[in-house]
Amino acid sequence: MPVMFQSSRFGALEVAPEEVIEFPLGLIGLRGTTYALIDRNPGTGFLWLHALEDRSLALPVVRPEQFFASFCLRISDEDRVQTGIEHLRGASCYVTVRASSPPLRLTANLRAPLVIRDQTGFQVINTDDSAPLKAPLFTLPPIGS
Repeated sequence: MPVMFQSSRFGALEVAPEEVIEFPLGLIGLRGTTYALIDRNPGTGFLWLHALEDRSLALPVVRPEQFFASFCLRISDEDRVQTGIEHLRGASCYVTVRASSPPLRLTANLRAPLVIRDQTGFQVINTDDSAPLKAPLFTLPPIGS
């Protein structure tokens, strides 16, 4: 049976039960543990991680490899133990996007990605030194190129 919920951003939404993601440890700085990935603009790579328990909480997310070819995720031993993630095979990784104006200033948080496997998700700390909190999603070519 589909899961129905109300979104202040998108109105009434319906997702299949297998699309519901439980974050048993929650997300840093946010309430709630039950979310769904919503694709409002197919083909763009941008999804919304929408809280089912809070109609106004929806975060834009992307797969890091779509924008950052050299993205590397390293999980600390502590996070591996706490989350039960021994390896990333079969898992999906997403990073949250910080919206701004103009859109060329969009940034992604590569330091605290979301790892999702089998309808269970965890926000982990990426210990890779090259993973910033605010990585620009878009860059303009140098003038004259």
